[in-house]
Amino acid sequence: MINQLYYEIFKREDTCEAENDFNGRMGARISAIFVIMFTSFLGTFFPVLASRYSFIRLPSWCFFIAKYFGSGVIVATAFIHLLQPANESLTDECLTGPITEYPWAFGICLMTLFLLFFFELVAYHVIDKKVQAASGANAQSHSHFGDEALYTKKEVDSEDEEEYKKEGTQTVAKVADPENPYPNHFSHANDHQDPQAIGTPVEEQDKEHYYGQLLNVFVLEFGVIFHSVFIGLALAVSGDEFVSLYIVLVFHQMFEGLGLGTRIATTYWPKDKRWTPWLLCLAYTLTTPIAIAIGLGVRKSYPPGSRTALLTNGVFDSISSGILVYTGLVELMAHEFLYSNEFKGEGGFKKMLAAYFIMCWGTGLMALLGKWA
Repeated sequence: MINQLYYEIFKREDTCEAENDFNGRMGARISAIFVIMFTSFLGTFFPVLASRYSFIRLPSWCFFIAKYFGSGVIVATAFIHLLQPANESLTDECLTGPITEYPWAFGICLMTLFLLFFFELVAYHVIDKKVQAASGANAQSHSHFGDEALYTKKEVDSEDEEEYKKEGTQTVAKVADPENPYPNHFSHANDHQDPQAIGTPVEEQDKEHYYGQLLNVFVLEFGVIFHSVFIGLALAVSGDEFVSLYIVLVFHQMFEGLGLGTRIATTYWPKDKRWTPWLLCLAYTLTTPIAIAIGLGVRKSYPPGSRTALLTNGVFDSISSGILVYTGLVELMAHEFLYSNEFKGEGGFKKMLAAYFIMCWGTGLMALLGKWA
């Protein structure tokens, strides 16, 4: 099977186009490097900056909108901007052989989704063991798979409480609750909107929850960056569609960066990892501009319609779509809406509906951009 796939990708005769549609406009293409870098920077860095510096501190409702709008953007990216282009690449008419006999884009996406779920199961199991080893006997009340726990308000002094009211957030600590029917893993979304990130300090953070958040953020970053490489290359060597593609990618990168940046901003980062969120944002900001620069450098020799390019783009877009489908549906929708405490209590249902419709707007706008790119 592996030998057959190797033959399909590298050995079979290439009957696809060996040229690209590059038609000049070098000035505009060079400008795309800096414009897209700026919009990527704005989308991904602004939530992090706003969460940490008081002079640009935003009201809690701004984070609320950005958080759920970004969730919708990521879900739409998975289906419209990744899975559909992957299917187009892997079903191109010029491809021949077994690659055309199965819907590989959907198959690879499905395999990625299940593989990611397996890795998360193993990762959380390992994390749970580490927490138990570090916590000793107290770890029994902290089982990732079997224990029932819930986060409630922690007692704070009156000065801090005033700050909590201003920000619209609350510090949480874990206590036993026999009414919670869900395992601790499903309640880990309780702190997705990190109290420290928006100015409300916490004395202790659940280690298991912390590692889970890190895992989810890194997986999301991995999936988004893969996608950013290929759209940068495509823009650099595009032809008559360059102008429309340029405009769409400006908004595409800003919206996608907003979704990623909000998730980074609402993750707890301890002092010894304080540079990690900035590095993650920087990686996203630079990926597409670097890909555009590389595309311009090989503009005369890079054939985006060749067999190898189609297969490579199709496979990696399929993998990225599987990552974002899993992250979007499980982490950003199921955990946030169904298993967190953010929508509990009086007025919780109205708040949930508001979050839902904001997410729909993010999904709709990003899906609309799929008409052009």
